[in-house]
Amino acid sequence: MKKLFLHIALFFSLLGFSQNEQLAQYYYDKGDFDKALVSYQELSDGLPSNPFYFQRKIDCMQQLLQFDAAEKQIQDRLTRTKQSTLLVELGYNFQLQKNDAKAKKYYDEAIERIRKNPNEVYGIANAFDKKVLLEYALKSYLLASELVPTYDFKYQTALLYGQLGNTDKMIVNFLDEAFENQESTMMIQNQLTRYMSKDGDSNFNESLRKALIVKVQKNQDLFWNQFLSWFYMQQKEFGKAFIQEKAIYKRNPESLVNILSLGQMAIEEGEQEVATDVMNYVLENTTDVDLIVQANSYLLQMKMEKAQQKDFAGIDAQFNALLKQYGITPATLSLQLKQAHFAAFIMKNPTEGKDILKRAMEMQLNQFDQAKCKMELADILLSEEKFNQALLYYSQIQENLQNNILSHEASLKSAKTSYFKTDFEWALKQFKELKSASTQLIANDALEYFLLINDNTVADSTQTALKQFAKGDYLLYQNRNQEAITQFQSILKTFKGQEIEAVTLLRLGQVYEKLADYNQALTQYQEIIDHHSDGIYIDEALFFSAEIYNKQLQQPDKAKTLYEKIIFAHQDSIYFVEARRKFRELRGDTNL
Repeated sequence: MKKLFLHIALFFSLLGFSQNEQLAQYYYDKGDFDKALVSYQELSDGLPSNPFYFQRKIDCMQQLLQFDAAEKQIQDRLTRTKQSTLLVELGYNFQLQKNDAKAKKYYDEAIERIRKNPNEVYGIANAFDKKVLLEYALKSYLLASELVPTYDFKYQTALLYGQLGNTDKMIVNFLDEAFENQESTMMIQNQLTRYMSKDGDSNFNESLRKALIVKVQKNQDLFWNQFLSWFYMQQKEFGKAFIQEKAIYKRNPESLVNILSLGQMAIEEGEQEVATDVMNYVLENTTDVDLIVQANSYLLQMKMEKAQQKDFAGIDAQFNALLKQYGITPATLSLQLKQAHFAAFIMKNPTEGKDILKRAMEMQLNQFDQAKCKMELADILLSEEKFNQALLYYSQIQENLQNNILSHEASLKSAKTSYFKTDFEWALKQFKELKSASTQLIANDALEYFLLINDNTVADSTQTALKQFAKGDYLLYQNRNQEAITQFQSILKTFKGQEIEAVTLLRLGQVYEKLADYNQALTQYQEIIDHHSDGIYIDEALFFSAEIYNKQLQQPDKAKTLYEKIIFAHQDSIYFVEARRKFRELRGDTNL
């Protein structure tokens, strides 16, 4: 019975302690340091050895300018525990009072503790780092490394060099650390990426590139070719990355997976020439059926995107020849899916597309491949205005693959189906949820449609213009481009000067661009630039125009001017980083 009472008493004691800690944290976060100090004092009295409660108590005192009381508390604890990190705390307490001489005295004492016992570096350097005393933290690590050469603080010192603005030394230490501890390479690359994308630090990329090239030249280890390839991929210089990947493969011809991934990235970024070279290289150097199928699948995808009527028969013949050679099996599913899409959306034969998919779904497929088949089948059904059947398949994917990228994609397509049906209220709810999707492309797409519906509902409660616009979008979805152009042009005439005008011009520009009518596309974008410069589509109009001048019309000066406008006037644009990179490229910077 006594034990029972003891357990009950202990339970309520711990419960009360936990509640006090939550209350102390609440006051601290609110900035109510008087109340937080009382709570943390009680907690610290209950657990005198707990360093967190003690530190919070000192923080509160310092926030309340109770420096003498804080000094006494720190000094008493230092006398009692001899803990070296308290010297940093004591020095910082004087620094807050602008007594730099005394602060330095205690900081130097802490450094001396490392000289006497190098193992002290871990706590002392960390204490300096927490107080953002970066020079002292760096000095701590360097001293310990000098005293004990086996200590390795390259990663920690690299971080500190970066924070202190010495990026050259940061690069040296990060690269040395990556080579010596290759399991840390990804973590180091993530750190380097932060500096590669920083505004105003245009020399960093060039310094890193030069350092990597020197490593490649002086050291034959393939690690450096891989690192340099990674660097070029971050810069979207896929041709240069391909050179490194070929060098790696020639010396270590074990796998072409990385090269295939490089080609896929090039496709996603619209670098089709490099992507084609990559896929052809894969086909020239492998007998692996999976790789052959994937490479051919990507090549056919690129051909489909640019296909004219005269190309259809040839593409269809390629699909049939490849599937005859490698069989209708789960291994060739990517080809079968693309053939179904080609038949339904480009050849305008949805029946054939559905037959291909139904045949594929009869194979022994895993649930992810089954979902891919259902997704394509739903897409075709949607193009046939069989909205409810399409929604059924999309919902099956969402249910069977929850929290998977395919599930998120199905959710987006389900929302678009509601939009095409002009069920705007339900579509708006779905797009609102998808704005926070973990996949950036899906989140961006959802945000675009959310703003489209929301803005044009506020401007016109009857949604008359929005219904006409959704019809034009649906025609685009069905690949009925000329009819879509007619529909959007009709909207511009009927609803001239209204909210819908800017986005209609944008859509028209995108359709003309898709059809390679670049002058007409530029005309639409220029209308937005001239008459809707205060709207949400101005950055897209500028960027899309710049891309046409840069990639299609080979007029770099005009492209540069437009990229520059995004850099200086639209820093919050999703195109800002890419516009800045391309502007520097056109300006002739070597340090991109």
